[in-house]
Formats: sequence, structure tokens, C-alpha cells
Amino acid sequence: MQILGIDPGLRRTGYACVKINARGGEPTLVEAGVLRIATTGPLHARLLQIRTELLEVLADLKPDHAAVETLFSHVKHAQTAIIMGHARGVLLATLAEKNLSITEFAPKEVKRSVTGNGNATKEQVRRAVMAQCGLRTLKGPNDASDAMAIALTAARRLSLESKSR
Repeated sequence: MQILGIDPGLRRTGYACVKINARGGEPTLVEAGVLRIATTGPLHARLLQIRTELLEVLADLKPDHAAVETLFSHVKHAQTAIIMGHARGVLLATLAEKNLSITEFAPKEVKRSVTGNGNATKEQVRRAVMAQCGLRTLKGPNDASDAMAIALTAARRLSLESKSR
């Protein structure tokens, strides 16, 4: 089974695909990257770009399941939360359009799953997913490593659910 993890963003959306086998074992990284979205232009055009690029990723990787980070919102950053809600909505609708089952995780749950600490820093998450995927280096922004963490969290949950059946 291939699981696509997504770290939503309006400027950069991280994605990572991990593979788990039915017999168990550690998930293996298939691909990780970042969708780089235009930083200028009307919101609707930027949202369409997210959808178009996600469709390309889905066509290339053919995941069986998707996992998306839930929206973190704080009253101090209400406008950011609203804008992020647009991006998440496009991502979720596109995944649903492709009939993928979707799991959502809060940021603290993802951090706790990969590092043991719900308040881990971005760098701690990055180092943890590198170790868990057997990578010596991981270039690029944290959006990709965050997406890896989301995918690994989903892989663990799905693996546990299949064992309990």
C-alpha cells in the first residue's frame, strides 16, 4: 500500500509517498517533494495551481491512501488560518475526487508519532524522518520532511489497524 502525506500550504505544499507491505515492516520512502505555488496572482489561480500539481503527483505515484495535516489556527493568526483553509479544501476535494481514503492528523499528533514529543521543532522532525527512512541527507524546505512525517504517522496507524482486524 502506498500512502501520500501532504503538508498543506499556499506557497509550498509538501508531499511524500511511503510504501508499506501487508506483512509489516518499516515503511519505505517512495518520493518526497514540494509543490511550489506562485506567490502572486489571484487566489483562485493559485488554488487551481495546487489542484493541477496535486493531480500530477497522484497520476505519477498512484497512492492508495492519503493523509493530510489538520489546520492549526490561533486567534493571532486568523487570516493565515482562513487562507490555509482554502488550500486544504482544494487538496481534500482533489483527493476525494480520486476516491482516496483520507486520514487527517493534528500537527502535535504527527510530531509525537515521529519524535515522541508533540512539541518537537521542525529540525527534530526532519532528523527523525531521515533516521526512520534511512536517509543520510534531505535537501529542500521542511515542507517535504513534514509531509514525510504525516505519511509515516498514517502508515503506522493503518498498520496497527490492519493488525487488530
